[in-house]
Amino acid sequence: MKKHIFSCLLAFVSLVSYAQTRLSEDAQISLLTCSPSDEAVYTLYGHTAIRVRDVIQIDSVNQRVLDTVFNYGIFDFSKPNFIYRFVKGETDYRLEAYDFKHFLPEYEMRGSEVYEQVLNLTYEEKAALWQALLINLQPENKVYRYNFFYDNCSTRPAVLVERCIDGSIAYSDHSMPKTFREMINHCTRNEPWVTFGCDLIVGYPADRIATVHESFFIPDYLKNAYSEAWIIRADGTKRKLVSEETILATVDAEDVNKQPTVFTPFIVTSLFFLLILLITLFEWRKKTYFRWLDCLLFFVAGLAGCIIFFLSFISEHPSMWPNISIIWLHPLHLIGVVLFAVKKLNKAAYCYHFINFVALFGLLPVWFFIPQHLNIAFIPLIASLWLRSEYCLLRKKVSIV
Repeated sequence: MKKHIFSCLLAFVSLVSYAQTRLSEDAQISLLTCSPSDEAVYTLYGHTAIRVRDVIQIDSVNQRVLDTVFNYGIFDFSKPNFIYRFVKGETDYRLEAYDFKHFLPEYEMRGSEVYEQVLNLTYEEKAALWQALLINLQPENKVYRYNFFYDNCSTRPAVLVERCIDGSIAYSDHSMPKTFREMINHCTRNEPWVTFGCDLIVGYPADRIATVHESFFIPDYLKNAYSEAWIIRADGTKRKLVSEETILATVDAEDVNKQPTVFTPFIVTSLFFLLILLITLFEWRKKTYFRWLDCLLFFVAGLAGCIIFFLSFISEHPSMWPNISIIWLHPLHLIGVVLFAVKKLNKAAYCYHFINFVALFGLLPVWFFIPQHLNIAFIPLIASLWLRSEYCLLRKKVSIV
């Protein structure tokens, strides 16, 4: 409690100090882009912040040259029910301002490249952006509801810069059009299990082509767009948005060239299907039935289906619904487990397997025609569920107990 009060007081004192500071003509405002690192899942996408540096002004809090980073990516793991709130889409991020000397080492330790782009702003534009940052830093404004695709640490600085310039920003887009999913999957290309998870829970809306502005949710896309952007004023005059670009921290070559694991999702799920196939063939030859296998397999599928159902219909995360994965992973599998476990319900279990068999049999042939991207590692899992339903239908016909 005392630590929390101390932090609040320190933040208040800092805010008062900044509010009394007027930038000089020599002040620089920069966009800082931190490249992805594999330290944690949330660092795979990179990070963006704004740096304000003024060699003329003295920060009265730190008693040194004003060199402050405004970071919209602060969140607190220790908050009650953090995981639940994150899954439900109720995660609150906040803006914090602190000395640049504390910012750079953090990302150097992560193994991130830190790239600085000094914005080519007039004094009036710098002053307007400075005041906008201070307004955002006020206690009633600093906390915001995080949204991965549309409102995050990268989109907020982009919006703020556009609002504070005299004119409009023209972006050059030479890249091939990409969907939201293609962009996030590129970030997780060296972490195939993260890609697998994202493909499983993120629905069809993520397969829409993103506009240039919408691509700014990925820090690298914002950085690249700024490199070739122009500020165009109402009178038709224009100037480059970025006046200077510098690499403040470099990346270890070993981290850049990191190879993905051999045990990719497709390899693991294929081995899993092979195991299910061998067990099923053994059952067929021995004319027996391992009831426990169906109970276990469909129980796990049902739990995964509960997660997809929650994200699709209860979570506030965007782009989660519609999700075609719910055809083969859904909570109804848990009802199936009850039917499989009780011998007196064999007829009902047969009906369940028949419906599941038809649904999955119809899904596989239209795989490449579905508008939603489905990870290739899903195929062995779908085939496993399909195979078990097929075996149970055949078992009924040949009277295998």
